[in-house]
Amino acid sequence: MEVRKDIQLRGAAGRPFLLDLYFLPDGKAKPVVVFCHGFKGFKDWGHWHLLARAFAESGFFFVKFNFSHNGTSPLSPTDFSDLEAFGHNNYSKELADLDALLAWMHGGGGAFPTAEAALSRISLIGHSRGGAICLIKAAQDKRIQMLATWASVSRLDYAWNGPGFLKEWEEKGVYYVLNARTGQQMPLYFQLYEDFKANEQSFDVQAAAEHLEKPMLIVHGSADTGVPPDAARELHGWNKNSILHLIDGAGHVFGGSHPFLSGSLPPHSLELAEVTISFLKGK
Repeated sequence: MEVRKDIQLRGAAGRPFLLDLYFLPDGKAKPVVVFCHGFKGFKDWGHWHLLARAFAESGFFFVKFNFSHNGTSPLSPTDFSDLEAFGHNNYSKELADLDALLAWMHGGGGAFPTAEAALSRISLIGHSRGGAICLIKAAQDKRIQMLATWASVSRLDYAWNGPGFLKEWEEKGVYYVLNARTGQQMPLYFQLYEDFKANEQSFDVQAAAEHLEKPMLIVHGSADTGVPPDAARELHGWNKNSILHLIDGAGHVFGGSHPFLSGSLPPHSLELAEVTISFLKGK
């Protein structure tokens, strides 16, 4: 197993972000899997590295990365040390980061082992909000062949409700979300909503699902309280050709936690990996 950690690229607004590569260095071009984390997530969270290894050991070239404005930095990749960047994140920037990563791979960047990766066979996996970002990207980009979502949201304006919420957000310019793990109050500036409204048609998750003409797997935990499994059922209803797999008793992170101290995957994540790998292999 070869692991290349913390390769740095430039993403949205010129901001740097880090990525990791996992693969078996056998000189053979392997199908590529790109993993996108969710809201308040990062590439080194919890047990993502163990899932990356599971995919690499199964014959995939696995890539995971930090969105450039996820609140971490190249110097502090596991801490939300830049809350201003977090507050200025938006969906356009996340899609731009994903595009920068794809362009780097296709451009044969110096740290990218081109002989090991089959760039004609790229799949996306997105967790939580990252699932919706991956669905939108897969529907738009011919370079993407397959899609899997893990505990995905079914819309990108899921958090902006309640009487007077938008008016108050616009007036104040910011609202804060609590990170229960770190205790941080994390800002979200009103530009996030403005970016969504300016691109509302492009960011329509339902339309992307309905028009997606690529294999799609939807995996969700039946006990997910962060994103209820009804979101998975919605996605499946919009794309009749998709495969829906509910993991009985699984929560939003499939048994993971941060930090994750075990060296082996929890049972729900083992099922998650097995189902997704089987799907990507066409079994």
